[in-house]
Amino acid sequence: MASLQFSSYLLGTNHKNITPFRSSKATVQPHPPNRVPRQRPLLCSLTMNGCEASHKAPLGTVETRSLSTVTSLAAATEGLISAVSNLKSEPPPFSSGIVRLQVPVDQQIGALDWLHAQNDALPRSFFSRRSDSGRPELLQDLASENMNGICDANPVSVAGLGSAVFFRDHDPFSHDHWRSIRRFLSPNSPLIRAYGGLRFDPNGKAGVEWEQFGSFYFTVPQVEFVEFEGNSMLAATFAWEDELSWTLQNAIEALQKTLLEVSSVIVRLRRESLGVSVVSKNHVPSKGDYYPSVNSALEIIKEKYSPLSKVVLARSSRIITDTDIDPIAWLARLQCEGKDAYQFCLQPPGAPAFIGNTPERLFYRKHLGVWSEALAATRPRGDSEVSDLEIERDLLTSPKDDLEFSIVRENIREKLSAICDRVIVKPQKTVRKLARIQHLYSQLAGQLRREDDEFDILNALHPTPAVCGCPVDEARLLIKQIESFDRGMYAGPVGFFGGGESEFSVGIRSALVQKGLGALVYAGTGIVSGSDPSSEWNELELKISQFTKTLEHEPALQPIN
Repeated sequence: MASLQFSSYLLGTNHKNITPFRSSKATVQPHPPNRVPRQRPLLCSLTMNGCEASHKAPLGTVETRSLSTVTSLAAATEGLISAVSNLKSEPPPFSSGIVRLQVPVDQQIGALDWLHAQNDALPRSFFSRRSDSGRPELLQDLASENMNGICDANPVSVAGLGSAVFFRDHDPFSHDHWRSIRRFLSPNSPLIRAYGGLRFDPNGKAGVEWEQFGSFYFTVPQVEFVEFEGNSMLAATFAWEDELSWTLQNAIEALQKTLLEVSSVIVRLRRESLGVSVVSKNHVPSKGDYYPSVNSALEIIKEKYSPLSKVVLARSSRIITDTDIDPIAWLARLQCEGKDAYQFCLQPPGAPAFIGNTPERLFYRKHLGVWSEALAATRPRGDSEVSDLEIERDLLTSPKDDLEFSIVRENIREKLSAICDRVIVKPQKTVRKLARIQHLYSQLAGQLRREDDEFDILNALHPTPAVCGCPVDEARLLIKQIESFDRGMYAGPVGFFGGGESEFSVGIRSALVQKGLGALVYAGTGIVSGSDPSSEWNELELKISQFTKTLEHEPALQPIN
């Protein structure tokens, strides 16, 4: 691993250092003051790029080794350090491989709290599955396994630090890239996962803010904290490939350095407020430019022989605050509202943090079963149960919103039918309610012909009409002509590949957070026949409100039951 570098990062004026791991047992401290400055962040180099090796030859070994359960994070860290040291003296006899060491911890700790305690070390990653409690799973009749059982057995959230192996290229994500990732995964090691995402438009020119993400970026973390219901797990993973001049000794030494920096002193994040104030907001496009763009799109949609029925026009909003925004603290604040949403964070070295709180699943695959969903059309929540039901009825009976939603649902059904033996849609249309907004919604499920069709799922479903338009090629071309900013991974797939399963959300309700430059918050709206520029602009404001409101001193919003 390259030498470790340091740079300063100060959130406020209350000087209280968070002590790195040296204590004899883990400590979970109470809520800190509003503004806690952080120690200087540790910037770790990435290890090896798995895309540069041959994807055809299998690895020498892909394995997971479990240690005995411990009662504290400190004991787990010490156990991993010892186990890695033992492996150094008795190395696996292979020229390539990946090994995961994991220690169950009989303690409930939040994965975001753990990640926040790691002194902003990079690269870092976070992925939290969506909680579907209170909303029954409607597709169990097609499931090869009980969906509730699957969810219960899986992690709630995973936070990652460092990189055992990463995958990044500036060329569009291809089947060979996917095979390069799959080499490092196995059904026998289900928690070895590659977390990451893809650009919305792989052929578009990357803005400077997105350069370090490449056309796609995935990482298998060196150190992971896994949050389950009721307990936790700390894991360390190392990968090596002699072909890439990254030997087993290189991998173990790099992991040892990272483990020595891991903190077991966890400070619970405040979820009430970030304690920052918005100084300015600047939209691209501005309101004056957005209205003509919508009207131009409507003219094309209305043309007699135009194949275009929908296009999604997005907006990038630069938000400047009086102090730097801590992306992990912001994500924790968003998590208060996002129980029915995925949360994620991706941050390679030298890059801003891409965070999101998205309600939308692109797909979930478990063996041959695949699940997706249609989500489109937007209304605010009501301020009372009566007004909320009135808004729901208006959404369900609106011809314009029904058209927008039907385009999305039928497009996904058609794409799944091309790779599945049969597809079920259930229900045809209902309303899904989130904390601040509500959408039209439907679930879809299919039975894959082969597990290796996983790449085809991703290739077929992204981008959905909900974030691009229909037909996709025509919509994407119009987006490229109209939008003057780079979407990057906004509206792209964000999630993980695993040995026996994979899951991807749609990277909407997302932001790019960078020190000294504030945040870029992204939102989009679907333009169909009957759309009104003023209403669409108001919808953009509504969609970014969960980000802007959570920056200010506002209590967490609870959804209406």
